[in-house]
Amino acid sequence: MVLHTMSQTVVLGVIGSDAHVVGITILEQAFSAAGFDVINLGVQTSQEEFAEAAVAHDAEAVLVSSLYGHAEQDCQGFHEVLEDAGVDAVTYIGGNLAVGQVEFERTRRTFRRLGFDRVFDSETDPEDAIAALREDLQIRPTESERATISS
Repeated sequence: MVLHTMSQTVVLGVIGSDAHVVGITILEQAFSAAGFDVINLGVQTSQEEFAEAAVAHDAEAVLVSSLYGHAEQDCQGFHEVLEDAGVDAVTYIGGNLAVGQVEFERTRRTFRRLGFDRVFDSETDPEDAIAALREDLQIRPTESERATISS
């Protein structure tokens, strides 16, 4: 009998009225290459659309991207919407989350207070987010990946 590891599903999108597509395209490719099933909701995604997709696909993670600096407003009440829909997933947000030169630690604290498990700045390498997600979901690298990592 062959045991297959279940592929982990992540829902990805750009929240609010943000229309920046390049970042989530890169993330979709990186997470797909890392073995995740990626549901890419695209740009200008509402909180409800994230919740509906997470429920429909039984997602383990919801990844929110925002690059236009208004994420704090866009994410008010986001975790309540997820909770009301019955979503039990790790939530990440990343991008250019605040307008102006705000100290990132302050931005991180703001989004942690809003309920996000992890907060990334716009300079984050997708590999770092993937490593964080594997850690949070307790995913062990496969044999072939371990061989690649240690070589």
